[in-house]
Amino acid sequence: MEQLLLHLRNLGFTEMESKIMVELATKGEASGYEVAKQLGVSRSNVYAALQRLTQQGYVRCGEGEPARYSVLNPEELATMISGRVQASLAFVESEMPRGGPVSQSFYNIEGDRNMLGALTRQLNLAEKEIVVDVWREEASLLRSELEQAERRGVKLLWAFDGGNTAAAPYPVWPPLGGKPRRSGGRKFSFVIDRSWCMLGMRYEDGTAQAVVTEHEVLVELLLNHFSQEMVLFELEEDMGAELTRRYGDRYSRIYSKYVMHEKEHDTDMESDPEDSGDSREE
Repeated sequence: MEQLLLHLRNLGFTEMESKIMVELATKGEASGYEVAKQLGVSRSNVYAALQRLTQQGYVRCGEGEPARYSVLNPEELATMISGRVQASLAFVESEMPRGGPVSQSFYNIEGDRNMLGALTRQLNLAEKEIVVDVWREEASLLRSELEQAERRGVKLLWAFDGGNTAAAPYPVWPPLGGKPRRSGGRKFSFVIDRSWCMLGMRYEDGTAQAVVTEHEVLVELLLNHFSQEMVLFELEEDMGAELTRRYGDRYSRIYSKYVMHEKEHDTDMESDPEDSGDSREE
């Protein structure tokens, strides 16, 4: 019942109108007095809502005293609402003023539902290419939209992480002081048609945060990160044991030179003679 009322409100009906329509659909027909009594609200509010619904054609008013009301059957109701919504959307699309250029900006999205809604809308608009770097859990939530895009001829480029227990392939940049990072999150990114991107984090409790932008700098950074990761992955797959044999521990140390903990960084700075005040040429 609550879901039905929610969707009716999403279609533009008020809370009162939605409850009245559901009540009439349940009873078949009823007087304004009976509806008000059943809902526990004032008759004046019910009669005002019934008058609006009758004028709009969603509710019929029968002859007799007192007048008895009935709502259209679900198929008729859906057809009428759909027709009006489509007509309004077409009018807005054609008549909405188109102003000057808008500066590229970043905006934040919070909440799982808002994030998935924004992604769904953009994936449905994709025309040429979608670059996806996600965990399998997040990919499964958007499986339908991604499959539809692929059927439209959109090129999909994928990078998947397997699960929460998988170890990071390379050292991860640690925080420098302050609060430690919130644990249990899964990073993801989408770049659509090389012009729109979303970068965010989804947590095990269902909360999510993301940044969305069409700014070319972040779009380019995400594309570069994706291509570099895929190139490294293919090199490691291709070279395999040869890479380990030739480099051994030195391979991981290459990363560790740049990705280190704060204490390691401080120690490294202290041991650097070029940065010491006691090391001077006479």
